[in-house]
Amino acid sequence: MTIRVLVVDDSSFFRRRVSEILNQDPNIEVIGTANNGKEAVEKAAELRPSVITMDIEMPVLDGISAVKQIMQQTPTPILMFSSLTHDGASATLDALDAGALDFLPKKFEDIARDKEEATKVLQQKVREIGRRRVGGLRSHRTMTSPSSSTRPSRASSPSLRQPDRIFSPRTNVADSRSGSSSERPKASGKKYKLMAIGTSTGGPVALQKVLTQLPATFPHPILLIQHMPGAFTPAFAQRLDSLCQITVKEAENGDVLKPGVAYLAPGGKQMLVEGRGGSQKLKIYEDDSARVTYKPSVDITFASAAKSFGDSVLAIILTGMGADGRDGARLLKQAGSIIWAQDEATCVVYGMPQAVVSAGLSEKSIALEDVAKHINTEIGCG
Repeated sequence: MTIRVLVVDDSSFFRRRVSEILNQDPNIEVIGTANNGKEAVEKAAELRPSVITMDIEMPVLDGISAVKQIMQQTPTPILMFSSLTHDGASATLDALDAGALDFLPKKFEDIARDKEEATKVLQQKVREIGRRRVGGLRSHRTMTSPSSSTRPSRASSPSLRQPDRIFSPRTNVADSRSGSSSERPKASGKKYKLMAIGTSTGGPVALQKVLTQLPATFPHPILLIQHMPGAFTPAFAQRLDSLCQITVKEAENGDVLKPGVAYLAPGGKQMLVEGRGGSQKLKIYEDDSARVTYKPSVDITFASAAKSFGDSVLAIILTGMGADGRDGARLLKQAGSIIWAQDEATCVVYGMPQAVVSAGLSEKSIALEDVAKHINTEIGCG
């Protein structure tokens, strides 16, 4: 099936460049372009594309406002192009808030090491999100801009309204396999000392949905590995911290792991756990290795957690492209730790979770809306 794309940007050069790259893929066809957000909304309704690529800063109507209107009127998978700056990070998170599924740096040299690889990344992103199907017509807010006045009290446990799911390949959310989210969660009785979560495409929204449901009294440290540029992780950590009862921070070299604190791996770097016996701390380092695709890498962090915590880790793989996390999950499994995966129905991209499920490493496949419930039950803080 051909993926039909609408390219939106106020630069005629960038529209042409993106269109040429996408049309090189035999499974992708650019069916139209738009030079501002207003035109994008109109052409989305007229052409009904499979995917929209969207710039953020445009005249007449900006990209974020256009995403909001499109998600209200004709919900469509949207890939944002963003500048790798603090303002670009905040705007991109706002676009994900409005309903966009993923993003890429607007400068192609920031996407990959060379032009050929950048071309493949863009085509792959469009193919992946183009496989999604719209399962609802209502718009929703999936993330919330940080505000000190809206932060939930760490001492309380408010009932946070969770967003409806728009994108789903099938209407039946429950997984028919063993350990599915249709079952009432039951604690295994296993003891833990650490929770670790790895994710990529669709991860910012998924992480928020999970972390905002954890209580301030969460008894263990949490490691978060999200594939994201270095310019984005400070803003993302700040946003999560403003919304959650637990503390969320961008991890720093030498951080001592503390209960109830989530440490987000800095973009462009690797995060390791060092030490044993209750005195574990984090090592953050630059990684110039061409052999490692992801920086941060779920595999690298999970592998270090297996060495430091052995059988005491609850590791969860959420939505994401590729197979990062499978090898690290295997080491955790061999050490006696527990691996869970997000189910296919609620993933934006069922790549990373499928990799651990297919390898026989995951004990449960859980719908995103039920992940926090399973965590709280298993950890004993529900």
